[in-house]
Amino acid sequence: MACADYKAVELVPEVKGPLHKLLQKQPAVLGSLQMMSGFLSVGVGIFFAVTQEMGESLFTMFRLSHLTGVIFIFAGAVSNLLFKYPGLLPLSFGVNFAGIIAAVVAACLISVDLVQWNQRNEHHLRIEVLELCVMGLEVFLSAILCFFFVKEKRAKSP
Repeated sequence: MACADYKAVELVPEVKGPLHKLLQKQPAVLGSLQMMSGFLSVGVGIFFAVTQEMGESLFTMFRLSHLTGVIFIFAGAVSNLLFKYPGLLPLSFGVNFAGIIAAVVAACLISVDLVQWNQRNEHHLRIEVLELCVMGLEVFLSAILCFFFVKEKRAKSP
């Protein structure tokens, strides 16, 4: 009969894993968006590689969308793996930061192409504007993730 009168006097605290606060912000969702935009960038790059001469634009010459697309696919994959492998936090920060730098350089080169707007290349230049918008989204997502990562690093260090 002693079991019927049992009352818990102390709650067992929930064990919080590493990166608990960061993972509550759902970096995997942002990583998935990065991967999707990266695949779109690679697709646009393939389209340009097939339909345009190599020297027609800096965008095609330097394979900018291939480069940024692959970087953001990798950044998104690493961000998705943070839940299972918290030790990937520094790598994820580095890849996201590299993606921001690559996208800014690519945006500058696309801007040079857009300054040389020509009616003959109007369809391609419109797609470059689309790619510029996609890179803006990628930079925005990476900047948010980098902000979260820095905040998490500061919370862990004394």
